[in-house]
Amino acid sequence: MKVATWNIERLKHKKNLNDIVRLCNEQHADILVLTETDEQVRPDFKYGFHTPRLSAYPLDLSLPAYYTPTENRVSIYTNYQCVAQHETFDKHTALCVELSTELGNILVYGTIIGVLGNRSPKFNDELKCHVEDFKHLSHKGSLCICGDFNCSFCDNYYYTKLARSELKDVFDCASISLLTENQPECIDHIAIVSSLVENADITVSEWNICKRLSDHKGIAVEVSCR
Repeated sequence: MKVATWNIERLKHKKNLNDIVRLCNEQHADILVLTETDEQVRPDFKYGFHTPRLSAYPLDLSLPAYYTPTENRVSIYTNYQCVAQHETFDKHTALCVELSTELGNILVYGTIIGVLGNRSPKFNDELKCHVEDFKHLSHKGSLCICGDFNCSFCDNYYYTKLARSELKDVFDCASISLLTENQPECIDHIAIVSSLVENADITVSEWNICKRLSDHKGIAVEVSCR
C-alpha cells in the first residue's frame, strides 16, 4: 500500500495545473491526500472525498483569507471503496473516511493543523482539537493520519515545541507510528497505526523538492509486507 500527501498551496501555480496533476498521478498512490487544494485538480482515481468549498463557508464565521469558488482545504483520493465517513471537529478543515483495503478497514484522516501556520494565535487551539479527534477516532479502528502538520520533527525547519510534544504523545498513546518523522525540512506527514506497519518494509519518497509547483514538498510512504 502506498499513501501520499501534498499541500498544493491553494493552486497558486495554476498555470502549471497539468504538471501538478501529472505528479499526483505519477506517485501511483493507493491513497492521496491533498491539502490547500482546489476542485480544478483532478487526479486519476476512482473515488474522491472533499471538505466543503470554502466559498460556502457559513456567513457568521470569519475566514482568514479570500478563497476562490473552487477551493477547499482537504481532498482524499483513492481507488478503495469507502464504507463509512466519520465526523471531525471541523468539517471544513479535517476529513475522515473509512476505506476497505487489503490490510483491512482503515480510517484515513486528512487535515491541516493550523490553517494560518504555527505562529497564529489560534494554532494551539486547533492543535488541541486535532489531538482530541485522534484520541477519539483511534478507538474506532485502524487510523492513518495525513496532511499538513505545520511541524517538522527532526530539525529546526518549522515547528513549535508544544506541537511536537502533543503530537508525539498522542501518537504514542494510540500506538501510531509517525513514518515521516525523520524527513528533513518536512512539515507534511503520514502516520499509521503501528499494528499495520510493525512487520513491514517502509519506503519514503518525496517530490517537488525544488518547490516549483508549491511551497511544500509532496511525500509518500509505501508499506510492503514482509
